Amino acid sequence: TIMNGYLTGRLVDDEGAAELLRTARETAQVGRRLGVQRLNLHGTGLGDKGLPVQPIEVVTGAMWLKARDTLCRVVDMAEEEGVTFTLENLNLPVDHPGVPFGRAEDTLALVSSIDHPRLRLNLDLYHAQIGEGNLIELCRKCLPFIGEIQVADVPGRFEPGTGEVNWNGIARALDAMGYSGPIGMEAWAAGDSDAALEAFRAAFTI
Repeated sequence: TIMNGYLTGRLVDDEGAAELLRTARETAQVGRRLGVQRLNLHGTGLGDKGLPVQPIEVVTGAMWLKARDTLCRVVDMAEEEGVTFTLENLNLPVDHPGVPFGRAEDTLALVSSIDHPRLRLNLDLYHAQIGEGNLIELCRKCLPFIGEIQVADVPGRFEPGTGEVNWNGIARALDAMGYSGPIGMEAWAAGDSDAALEAFRAAFTI
């Protein structure tokens, strides 16, 4: 089970980092009471329609350093609270323009540089297909740091089988790589919700 790991804040500056850490601790404490072990983060807080509260068009070197420092502090807090945070990639062209560290390559760079079991990747393959593609190789590169994989088909963000992605091929590749972690569907149902869930199960049944 995974839930949102913060309410407000961002990784890239002092004020945003303080707010993210404050609300992340509150959320971690709620999650722990609910039995939720994994909590999700983004590079910045999202507002209406998934747009960043404070969009950032150019991520500077100083922002990278601050983001890494913020995530190190998140790890320290996660150790205290006994939870794990995952950093999710988001696509910029369609759903989340202006989000810093949106690409999976970016989230991988941050998480791998810290290399701590309390901070993992939430590798969202819907977002990665829009922003990067080459999903099997991306999974291979991210494999040591993945805490969860999320899926939805492209275009439309509907269940597997409604778009362009070969989900069964990805499932077989993940199995061959030895991935045994959680895979979740974060998608709209194109029609009947039970049929959408069954399509998801079928796509990831080897």
